[in-house]
Amino acid sequence: MTKGNSTKITDELYAYVLAHNPPLDEVQRGLIATTWEKFPDSAGMQSAEEQGPLLAFLVRLTGARHVVEVGTFTGFSALSMAQALPADGRLIACDVSEEWTRYGREAWEAAGVADRIDLRIAPALDTLRAMPAEPHIDLAYVDADKQSQILYWEELVPRLRPGGLIVTDNTLFHGTVLDESPASRGASVRAFNDHVGADTRMESVLLAISDGITLSRKR
Repeated sequence: MTKGNSTKITDELYAYVLAHNPPLDEVQRGLIATTWEKFPDSAGMQSAEEQGPLLAFLVRLTGARHVVEVGTFTGFSALSMAQALPADGRLIACDVSEEWTRYGREAWEAAGVADRIDLRIAPALDTLRAMPAEPHIDLAYVDADKQSQILYWEELVPRLRPGGLIVTDNTLFHGTVLDESPASRGASVRAFNDHVGADTRMESVLLAISDGITLSRKR
């Protein structure tokens, strides 16, 4: 095996990457700061700063109008995607916490995209299973509890239109996918990665971005 890229991402190089990506706006930066202030022990669950522009880019690239997010936390990723949607686009955001998502609601209002986001506070599987069964989703972003990822996948894939995209976060899970006996979440992510790789309905690539991002396109 030949490793094609040995670039080490230092703090300085990471800052360079951010400087050459589309800049975050005032509302996005404010939400990131609020998340770290209000939830310092949980703020690591927030999508990485470079993922906001990436998700917005993918929304525009796919021409998405119907987006589903599984795992919203304080709403940074939902905000980034909603800002990229056309005016008649809609994003269904699935989460179980009113406490976390209240800050997202405030940011969505401030950014003028609250009317594009339908936040559903309930177990995500219940929300997904209540959706129409026919293919209608353009893009889905999955960043929630790792033990349920395969279940989310199996609800999303049949509802995804041909050419639609599923973006899954944390598919390297801090490197624990390589552990001989990974902790429960690492084992779940490894099982998910194997499941995705074997699914002939989709074509997928796992990218070493942030904590691992898998892009999966429906055939």
